[in-house]
Amino acid sequence: MNLTPDIIAAGCGATPLRAAQWAAPMQAACARYQIAEPLDVAAFLATYGVESARLTALSENLNYSAAGLLATFPKYFNAAQAQTYANKPEMIANRAYANRNGNGDETSGDGWTFRGRSMGITGRRNYLLCGVGIDLDLVEQPELLEQPANAVMAAAWYWFNRDLSELGTAGNFLGVSRAVNLGSATSKATPNGYTERLALYDAAKKALGVV
Repeated sequence: MNLTPDIIAAGCGATPLRAAQWAAPMQAACARYQIAEPLDVAAFLATYGVESARLTALSENLNYSAAGLLATFPKYFNAAQAQTYANKPEMIANRAYANRNGNGDETSGDGWTFRGRSMGITGRRNYLLCGVGIDLDLVEQPELLEQPANAVMAAAWYWFNRDLSELGTAGNFLGVSRAVNLGSATSKATPNGYTERLALYDAAKKALGVV
């Protein structure tokens, strides 16, 4: 399938100029990881569009207020801690992601080093696995995922390894969204930003000529 800038702009919600810059990397990633069926492509574009803030964000934004910390990471911050850590992204990442997904403790700095990039790539273990998959040393150079070509290739690798094409091709976009945002396609919860996800999915289908 030829992923034109117009299709990418519609599906990812990006500006025409930004979509044109991402066209070749997007095409290469989808080809390598067999994201080819129109409904699957639509699901991938819409999901990546949301996860990347419409192709504008290449790493996780952790600049939370105290209230935001309590709402997003209630397990890791009480009210007093939230006040101390508020609007300090590196400190927030190091605490919230400590001792998870192969990271060391809070003092190791792993939480910030291996913060969320691309789609679903968070934590030292996931950076290691993804790096093996896409032939990059992401443990030593995690910032490589802040380059568009690597970011979208990692997203396609994640899509392939989570078997999301099965859901995408079947038109189960809610299942895809739950798998990416909630960790389970069968969860009963509503995925974060689902209204935006669905709007981009519909736009992607229209651009791809899917009825």
